[in-house]
Amino acid sequence: MLKMMTKAMLASCLMVGLGSVASANEGLIQLEGDAKQWVQPTGNYANQRYSTLAAINKNNVGDLQPAWSFSTGVLRGHEGSPLVVGDTMYVHTPFPNMVYALDLNEDGAIKWKYEPQQDPNVIPVMCCDTVNRGVAYAPGANGQPGTIILHQADTTVVALNADTGEQIWSVKNGDASKGETGTAAPMVFKDKVLIGISGGEFGVRGSVTAYNLADGKQAWRAYSTGPDAEMLFDPEKTMSLGKPVGPDSSIKTWEGDQWQIGGGTTWGWYAYDPALNLIYYGTGNPSTWNPAQRPGDNKWSMTIMARDADTGVAKWVYQMTPHDEWDFDGVNEMILADIDVGGQQRKALVHFDRNGFAYTLDRETGELLVAKKYDPAVNWATEVVMDPNSDQYGRPQVVDQYSTEFNGEDVNTTGICPAALGTKDQQPASFSPKTGLFYVPTNHVCMDYEPFRVAYTAGQPYVGATLSMFPAPNSHGGMGNFIAWDAGKGEIVWSLPEQFSVWSGALATAGDIVFYGTLEGYLKAVDSQTGEELYKFKTPSGIIGNVMTYEHGGQQYVAVLSGIGGWAGIGLAAGLTDPNAGLGAVGGYASLSKYTALGGQLTVFTVPDQTASNAAPAAAPAAPAAN
Repeated sequence: MLKMMTKAMLASCLMVGLGSVASANEGLIQLEGDAKQWVQPTGNYANQRYSTLAAINKNNVGDLQPAWSFSTGVLRGHEGSPLVVGDTMYVHTPFPNMVYALDLNEDGAIKWKYEPQQDPNVIPVMCCDTVNRGVAYAPGANGQPGTIILHQADTTVVALNADTGEQIWSVKNGDASKGETGTAAPMVFKDKVLIGISGGEFGVRGSVTAYNLADGKQAWRAYSTGPDAEMLFDPEKTMSLGKPVGPDSSIKTWEGDQWQIGGGTTWGWYAYDPALNLIYYGTGNPSTWNPAQRPGDNKWSMTIMARDADTGVAKWVYQMTPHDEWDFDGVNEMILADIDVGGQQRKALVHFDRNGFAYTLDRETGELLVAKKYDPAVNWATEVVMDPNSDQYGRPQVVDQYSTEFNGEDVNTTGICPAALGTKDQQPASFSPKTGLFYVPTNHVCMDYEPFRVAYTAGQPYVGATLSMFPAPNSHGGMGNFIAWDAGKGEIVWSLPEQFSVWSGALATAGDIVFYGTLEGYLKAVDSQTGEELYKFKTPSGIIGNVMTYEHGGQQYVAVLSGIGGWAGIGLAAGLTDPNAGLGAVGGYASLSKYTALGGQLTVFTVPDQTASNAAPAAAPAAPAAN
């Protein structure tokens, strides 16, 4: 009966989707191809965070200087980045999630400001600071104004007139009283907008929802766990590592109805391939953090999803960390790039997971091509099995010493690398088609982890573990590295040590430079080939925002939000002092308070004379080794 119902519901979903198919949003695709603008939260649908602008380059970036700045009027963590459309920059803030439209013709004069009215009771149910990762933009048709999409902390999704800030429609995506919150940037595709949900530490059941761009009505919703019909899975056609998932692929891997509070939230970044008409994203940790309370693989938490953009039906899935024991959410960005893998050009999806493995897959079929550690400190697993004939194909091989399941409840498992915040959290990497390399901000952090029994109560924390964090031992002593990665080979090309985790999104440009920010507040520029540092400037607060670039009035600019916070900076952001608070981060990053303080500022940089031909830098030193 369930199988018949599943097929009927899927057929209905397909019919609804086919009835509303629209050609890909050509206006947005054309805009993202104009390097003078920055119209997507991660630069483009492929999440490459690459710009073809080259007026600022490795020969003159040493002359970079602040051009103007803007205070957001809000403290706590400023993640994400502004958008630039024409002569307007759109800047967002953490809670209360204000949006500013700034006039680039007047060094950021305010065109309009939108300030939502939200219940501050949502703040305590935001697990890891009151962050928001940005707004999305949709161009208007036939000369009409475009639309700005904001996903508020309380899960309200708001569409705003991009010219005036006037509200067009709003819809509730979740229920904050149950721990459901909104932190991720939306993604506009075709005639819809995609929204995820946060709250894995509150037993929230993850989902993604497509709303109609025109009126905010729900087009489809796909859950991460549960019955096939609710996940929009076709048991015979949804594939995993080349095989159909089969019926009830999720609920078979949970005990009882635990899947209903099983996590798998979707608060990361979303990608879209218009040619394949597929949407890609990752799902988060299963709830609770105590693995003994949820036996089984806990599908489909910790999973890369590829879904049909029109219907939401899953084409293929790949679970990276079955039965997660460490909170290694799989929500980090999927970067789409055509690269060489084993001497063959592949339409690839590259993903730097929290678990410390970097994955390269065929984005059309889900075939696993590469799975390698991108930090040498990773020790919880020895490898991911790559033999398709093995019953362990695609699974990480867990080391008992670092298994919180093997060691048991109320036992402190020590020296696990990486820590729960992963070798990389949500801070997005970049890809340069010019070098063929991926540039990755990473955490070089390990942890002790003690799981304990916890009961579920709606709206209350559902964690069940005590953590402490510290720098990776026997290394350079710092808590981060910024690396260049060859995704075809699965190798680190160069690695730059940092005192703290690199919690800023990277930006690569055709000027042969890569930008990133540090938790102390430095904006840095390095040579994309060698990693040689070419420039740094300390902004007023720690940087957890994502560097972006645009051109205006014939000048190239680089901009970044500074404002310490996020998981790594939660101690400063929320005034916490208990070393185990902030899910273990407060103690690990305690010394950060010596280097920065709360703030909320946009800083815009430029090279004053971009026509000058500066001498090439001296020969670069040998690329730094990873450690």
